[in-house]
Amino acid sequence: MFALLYGKEYEEKYTHFFVDKRRENGELMNYFCTLFDSNYLTRGLALYDSLENTGAPFMLYVFAFDDLAADILDKLSFAHLTVIRLQEFEDERLLAVKSTRSRGEYCWTCSSFSILYVLRNFNVPEVTYLDSDLYFFQSSQILLDEFHASDKDVLITSHRYTPEYDQSATSGIYCVQFMTFRNTENGLRVLNWWCDRCEEWCYNRLEDGKFGDQKYLDDWPTRFPGMIHELKHIGGGVAPWNIQQYSCTEGPTVDGKPVVFYHFHQLQWLNLHTFDLSSYRLSPEAIRYIYLTYLDALQEALKIVRDTYDPAFSKGFAAKEHGILARLRHYKSVVARILRGGYNVVRR
Repeated sequence: MFALLYGKEYEEKYTHFFVDKRRENGELMNYFCTLFDSNYLTRGLALYDSLENTGAPFMLYVFAFDDLAADILDKLSFAHLTVIRLQEFEDERLLAVKSTRSRGEYCWTCSSFSILYVLRNFNVPEVTYLDSDLYFFQSSQILLDEFHASDKDVLITSHRYTPEYDQSATSGIYCVQFMTFRNTENGLRVLNWWCDRCEEWCYNRLEDGKFGDQKYLDDWPTRFPGMIHELKHIGGGVAPWNIQQYSCTEGPTVDGKPVVFYHFHQLQWLNLHTFDLSSYRLSPEAIRYIYLTYLDALQEALKIVRDTYDPAFSKGFAAKEHGILARLRHYKSVVARILRGGYNVVRR
């Protein structure tokens, strides 16, 4: 098949790598991992659904960060999803630092370790880490084919910030959102280095050139020469911090290229039919062609959980602040966002 699609040279170069990714029907198998708790469960379900709708055969390894998320996923029993509970995943290294990190910081700490866990325990040739608030509009194979053709060991994606939102100095050049590690000597070398750094320090602050798990990636192309591929396809990693620089059209596309996945960073679900999309500037086209599809997917995910597990399930809705001071802060924020062009509250 590879010879027909890509030529004999490609087949000879990559068949050894893909042979253990094949299913009986001959299709490629992709392996992904993500992590979330019950507050992000509906986002995780939307992610899974998007992979089913657009991708090649896959397995998604979900690290469930609370029992409620794990129990619901177990009951849903999706064919292409493997649930990993915290007690299965956490080792002495992680437990030793857990109390020193906030919940968010601990999740960041665990990102690299979750990738390592899959490579060690499931005998897969590679695994791609996904943030749980991604949604695929096209097959991930488009991006993975680019990576495989590079013959590198690790795939990273740049933020590609719109200049007015450039946070490279504080949040990092690259985004921990879609990262692939091959189960090779070099792939594991990079991954183990990252795990060690996150074990040592992973906090939600800028300190000595570090920020969370993310700014560690800044120098990887030079620290690990010949091992790192930076994704070129602009449809991989479209996000609220870079969508302004593109012409968005139906498809969705950006500058004529298909949007493979979008990162729905900062989206808040206020109530059943109301969403705060982002404080970044979003065009009407971005909202129409990208965001509305995702809002529908979230609402469908909530319906599945309520129909299957608990009719009263409401995890994932933004917490409400009460009191006069909270209202004043809210109104001040709304006015500031309107003036910046970043007020994007919609009903669906």
